[in-house]
Amino acid sequence: MSRLVPAAFALALGLAAAPATTRAFCGFYVSDANQALVNKATRVALMRDGTRTVLSMSNDYDGPAQDFAMVVPVPVVLQRENVHTLPQEVFTHLESLTAPRLVEYWEQDPCYQPPRYRGHGMMRRAPMRTSAPVQGVAEDRDLGVRIEARFSVGEYDVLVLSATQSSGLETWLHQNRYNVPQGAAEYLAPYVREQWKFFVAKVDIERAARRPSGGVRLSPLRFHYDAPDFRLPVRLGLMNANGAQDLVVYVLHPTSRFEAANYANVFIPTNLDVANSARRSFGELYARLFDYTMEQAGNRALVTEYSWSTSSCDPCPTPPLAQSELAVLGADVLGQGRPGFDESYHVYNMTVTRLHTRYDRATLTEDIVFREAPPISGGRETPGANNRIEQGARPAQYGGNNFQARYAIRHPWTGVVRCANPVRGRWGGPPNGAAPPPAAARDLADAPRGRLRLASYVRSPIPALSRGSTPPPPPPVVAPTPAPTPTPGGRVIQKTSATPERASLGALLLLAVGLIVRPRTKR
Repeated sequence: MSRLVPAAFALALGLAAAPATTRAFCGFYVSDANQALVNKATRVALMRDGTRTVLSMSNDYDGPAQDFAMVVPVPVVLQRENVHTLPQEVFTHLESLTAPRLVEYWEQDPCYQPPRYRGHGMMRRAPMRTSAPVQGVAEDRDLGVRIEARFSVGEYDVLVLSATQSSGLETWLHQNRYNVPQGAAEYLAPYVREQWKFFVAKVDIERAARRPSGGVRLSPLRFHYDAPDFRLPVRLGLMNANGAQDLVVYVLHPTSRFEAANYANVFIPTNLDVANSARRSFGELYARLFDYTMEQAGNRALVTEYSWSTSSCDPCPTPPLAQSELAVLGADVLGQGRPGFDESYHVYNMTVTRLHTRYDRATLTEDIVFREAPPISGGRETPGANNRIEQGARPAQYGGNNFQARYAIRHPWTGVVRCANPVRGRWGGPPNGAAPPPAAARDLADAPRGRLRLASYVRSPIPALSRGSTPPPPPPVVAPTPAPTPTPGGRVIQKTSATPERASLGALLLLAVGLIVRPRTKR
């Protein structure tokens, strides 16, 4: 049984010896026996500044060495210098840093009096540490399909296609051994009309890394391009929407938080106190809270779970992102060629926003368009009115983003009270000083659902839904500026089965952007 892990917006087709389940790909999967491979979750990182977008997709195939292929819409023709492979660890770190977190606090001695120092008044509390370019163009004039670029990167062999008719593209994929489901042209058509291109990746299994336990592990893919629209193409992924699927998007920007421009935006309830038993089932508890939030929003919204500087965190379930990791995710090319862009500063620090939704064909009906949003705060141990910890998202007072999904187990003081005026509600570490580290809720698509009642675990009233900006009517789609046409030449693709463009890709996690396919075996 093979397992595909976190990230893909693609339509996948292919060849499998047995049915398989996946944890990534928002696309459509089939085997040579027409057995569907079902996607459960997708993760993608988007770094953006100006018109430059750097898109990274986590690919983690855990299974036998089999052939797959993937097709993803992109706004421009990508060349070899635009595409890179990444270490899987950078995605794991990004997920842990932005994940919902569980902390524990112990009530301090209600009779404790901080020492006073002559001439200096009350002792001040120390601030918490945060802690291969194509040689000519191959074209099938009858079908309107052109190979605009061809190159290899890591274990992937890549074609970039353009098309003038969606039915022709579907036919071309069939003729070249991609087992595309019938009717794919309907999903391809919007991208063809908008003059988008199609990034086709196939894996050479012999070049893929092997796991000690068997099977292969594919490298995450990263590519960058310039386009006026900041959007995530998800419509092809709807072909694979067999039940609810998880989508987590990490948006990294030099200064700003981001939200959806064409979907409702809501904030996850945060700063809730939970029962001590939540420690054993925190992932399941958070999944239920997230589902409850989606239900309150009509199951058609993007939920903001985190927005913070990448160079700090409080509390920290893992260290902040390093400069080298920001460069890996795209800071090395973000301002490339732009006068006045301070690359050294933005490699050091960015704002990361984590957006999460759970969707099906009825609720995610169009590509997600992103826009900048005002800074917010929430999810910190900051007392508000009546010394109560504030819940939900609030406008940030000082301009920076400090919002996180944070939940607390609190242990009231159980010792003897030996003073006339005890002060309750002061929280800190345990009496022995050995505070447990924050726990992060990860792999939420796999969390059990339907078994847990919020009332059995949540000790705080759940506040009313906190909403972001109201989305305006969807803006008109602006077609990207066509890339320069490659030098004419090259062979004409024959429509015979003797010379197919073979597709073999071990398995990949892209975003709900594309189409992943396993090539059909030649009969």
